[in-house]
Formats: sequence, C-alpha cells, structure tokens
Amino acid sequence: MSALWAAFLGFVQGVAEFLPISSSGHLSVLQNLLGLDAGEGHLLFDVLLHLATFFAVCLAYRRDLGKMLGDSLDYFRGTGAYAGRKKGGRLPAATRLVLLLAVGTLPLFLVLPFHSQIETLYYNSFFIGIMFLLTGGMLYAADHMPQGTKKARTTRVTDALIVGFCQAVATIPGLSRSGATVSAGMAVGMERSFAVKFSFLLSLPAVLGANILSLVDAVQTGGIELAMVPKYLLGMVVAFVTGYAAIALLRLIARKGYFGKFCYYCWGVGVVTILLSIIF
Repeated sequence: MSALWAAFLGFVQGVAEFLPISSSGHLSVLQNLLGLDAGEGHLLFDVLLHLATFFAVCLAYRRDLGKMLGDSLDYFRGTGAYAGRKKGGRLPAATRLVLLLAVGTLPLFLVLPFHSQIETLYYNSFFIGIMFLLTGGMLYAADHMPQGTKKARTTRVTDALIVGFCQAVATIPGLSRSGATVSAGMAVGMERSFAVKFSFLLSLPAVLGANILSLVDAVQTGGIELAMVPKYLLGMVVAFVTGYAAIALLRLIARKGYFGKFCYYCWGVGVVTILLSIIF
C-alpha cells in the first residue's frame, strides 16, 4: 500500500463514516475489487481509520462531552449547581444522556460471539452490495418519517436500546452505522438534530472497543509492521480532517431534512458493487 492510497482510504473513511453511506462497505469494496489492499494490516488499518474519526467526533462534540462529564460528577457528588439537592432527584439532561448512551451500547455485546464471522463478510463484495441496497431502503424510509420531538429528557430507555440494536446490526459491512442509528432514532421519535448527536456519541464506545480488539489481535498475530506506521498515520490524519468536515455537513443536512437523499447514492453504489463482484 502506497502513501497515496493510504491517504485516499483515509479520505473515504472520513467522508463515509459520518455520511450515511457505510465507510466499512466502501473500504472493503475498494480493497477487494480495485486492488487497494493494505496487506496483512487490512483490518487493522480499517480500525485505525475508525479511531481517527473517533477523535473527530470528540472534537465536534467536545462541549457536549464536557457537560456530560461535568454535570454527572456534580450531580453524584452533590456539588456545583446540584449542591444541596436531594439524592434521587431528577437527573440533569446531560447525565441522563450518559445513561442512555450506556444502555444503547449494551447490544454490541451480542455481536462479540460472531466477531470472526462478521470479519469474513468484509471480503464478500457481492454481499456488501446487497447491504448497500438495504441501506438505501432504510434511508428512503427515514426521509418519509414525521419530525420527532424527543431529546435527552424525553427519550426512553427502550428507545436507546432500539437504536443500540441497530448499531450492533450495522457492524455488518455495507450497512451504514450512522444511517441505521439516525434512522432508528427518527423512527422512535427523536428530534432530527438530537438523533444525529445521539448516533455520533453512541459510536464512541463502539469504536474504542473495536480498536482495543484489533490491537490485541495484531499483537497476537505477530505485531504491527513498523514500515507501515507512517502510512497508517497519514491515513488517520486525512480521515480525521475529512471526518470532522463530514460531521458538520451531516448536521446541516439533518436540520434541512435531506438526510434520506443519500438513498439514491447507496442504491447506485450497491448496483455497481454487485456488478463488479460478478465480473471480477
């Protein structure tokens, strides 16, 4: 893998991770069908690119993360704005959001026993093409949902579980994680901007856990090839910059009500992927 391809794959990851078009599907198709192979570090490089977009989310939502941490500590310590309040009182919105995210992360544990089977799907481009088509259908349905009103104070635990379950299913390549979780959030009645925020924040523990598993696997199979580290870092920098820009774009698109328009792109990519997988 050359430095140019590493940068290109980083660009694809940054754009596709947050726009609802499946970054894992795009990376797999490019590497499987077009020969942009990262060698033995294929899956490791994919996960490192996800780590770069993890930091992009942290930067984009730094104020929300800071408030979630600060309000939660103040509430449970009984300090700051919550000094003197009775224990067991109404949770601050930011603290309630932390609990909803924790609940939404739980369904990912259902995926762990199938980790190896899911990895093999990354090499099946025909299957990924089918998942692109399914993602398009999901986005089309989301575009026709009524505007919701739920935010952190009114979103139920069952709502968070439903969104979290969709995130777990979207570990399948070709299914967009952001598309699945934002669509699910809209389906359970979340306000569109909050559905986008919840989706991005929900990705943080998932991506962090995937990176830990990947690094453990890399060490167990002989470590990381040092010659590839500069290329990995280049791809991560590009993924971080483009990912941060893509977050801003998707937030704008969701507010304007154009989220589902990506269905046409996914359908087109799905058809092309299926045809290429048959030809090659």
